[in-house]
Parts: sequence; C-alpha cells; structure tokens
Amino acid sequence: MTFRFLPLGLLVMLAACGNRYEYSRASFNGPLQCAPYARERTGLKLRGSAASWWGQSSGRYAHTHTPRPGEVLVFRATSRVPSGHVSIVRRQVSDRTILVDHANWEPGRIDRAVPVTDVSASNDWTQVRVWWAPVHGLGRRSYPTYGFISPRDSDDSS
Repeated sequence: MTFRFLPLGLLVMLAACGNRYEYSRASFNGPLQCAPYARERTGLKLRGSAASWWGQSSGRYAHTHTPRPGEVLVFRATSRVPSGHVSIVRRQVSDRTILVDHANWEPGRIDRAVPVTDVSASNDWTQVRVWWAPVHGLGRRSYPTYGFISPRDSDDSS
C-alpha cells in the first residue's frame, strides 16, 4: 500500500530540486566575470582578481569612501567570494544606498541598477549588503569592501 505513493513522493522531491536559483560554486567561474566587465566599462587598466584591484590601483587611481557615478566598488576576498568582486556605481539613491551595474553576482548574468546598501558602523562603505534577486531583496549576508576606485588617474583627481 505504501509503495503506491512512492512515485508521487519522488516526483515532488525532484520538482523541489529544480529551483532555478540553486547555484554550484563552479557556476560562478564561467566565462562572464565581474573584473573584465568592469574594466571594459570603466577603462581601468587593472588585471587579475577583483580583490587585487585595490592594491594595484594605489597611486595610479584615486581611492575614496564616497560613491560617485562611474567609480568601482571593490569587495574584499572572503570564503564566500574568494576572488572578491567589483561593481560599477550607477548612481547614489541615498546616503547609504547606491545602484550598481555588475557581472556575475548571480552566475552568468549582468545586472544593472542593483541596490547596494552601506551597513558599516562608520558609514564609510566598508561593509555592504547587495540585492539578491532570488529573494527579491537585500541578501542576508554583508560583505567587506575596500572602497571605491575612480577611473580617473590619481593625477586627474582633485
């Protein structure tokens, strides 16, 4: 008698596995990456992992903790984001919220006008939460950042 419902139970379990928002670690390492996307959009002459951009840009490009359109927000490397991440500021919405464009926050996608909120204690953009489409809101985790890189050479900034 119990075996009669077994196929239905298996079907329900398989349907649950079809969640389109389940990502494997490997899916974040596909052909679309945040650093080449940001480099192409901003003209920054930086290479390597996104987290290395902060150190590479020191003395070459202006660093700031105040977002401006066109600047690049650099995320530190963590266990969840081992290579770091970079996002391009589109515009500032409020003192603690900006909209960014970035690639591969969701695997294989370019997202535009994504909210990022400063949750740092000092209001200096060193800790942020990022919009996560699968939950239609800010993600639960916060991510450490270095700050913003201006695509202008450091000699051009005032």
